Amino acid sequence: MIKAIIIEDEKIAAENLQHNLQLSNESISVLTVLDTVEDSVQWLISNPSPDLIFMDIQLKDGLSFSIFDRVKISAPIIFITAFDNYMVEAFEHTGIEYLLKPVGVAELNKAIAKYNNLQKHFLNHYDNLREYLSGKDGSRKTRIVVKKGIEFQSIQLEDVAYFFTEQKICFLITREGKKFLVDKNLKELEDELDPQKFYRANRKFIININYIRSYRSYDKIKIQVELTVPVSEEIIVSQESAVDFRKWINTL
Repeated sequence: MIKAIIIEDEKIAAENLQHNLQLSNESISVLTVLDTVEDSVQWLISNPSPDLIFMDIQLKDGLSFSIFDRVKISAPIIFITAFDNYMVEAFEHTGIEYLLKPVGVAELNKAIAKYNNLQKHFLNHYDNLREYLSGKDGSRKTRIVVKKGIEFQSIQLEDVAYFFTEQKICFLITREGKKFLVDKNLKELEDELDPQKFYRANRKFIININYIRSYRSYDKIKIQVELTVPVSEEIIVSQESAVDFRKWINTL
């Protein structure tokens, strides 16, 4: 049984969440329902860590993110909120899913299944799971938040074949060829991504070294790169960057 707590300041929302959890595929015991930052901090300090936390963001006495400033939280968190503008900050903590209200049973089942899969993957290595979720293990970011229609998702960077811009909008393409909108520009991504894995090929593309099928000379002094996934146009590395590209791709 999963031992969980709910941090939610709207009574009806908390009751609906508890009801839907009872209808979910998993057996979940709700240890307590908390509605303020202060009460949440005191409970987390005074009790063993729950297995899972369902957390709203805007509480009676402030944003729930302030809880992290006062107490160390290692439990995975499923954020449930009416606002979509806190997603990036949510995943900077131990968030594993970000759901927009109203949340139905089907959405909860998917989120809980994600928790179970992560738990199995990191079985007996919970510290690694905590570091993985928080992104505080000293390494570069391992995930990125993207948008598909009205839905937000967290994508593993190792599954990203390349980023590109189209009419000043940035997208990513996964290894399966799926396209997602990214709320960043290529310069911001270039500063955040692991430079050993990702390379700024030109003004339009950042490519993942693990999805390069081949490369060859182009127009004598440039380089044409072919990826393992479809690309709408040729990826050409300029004359100025050709030497740097060859050094980069031969470092691993």
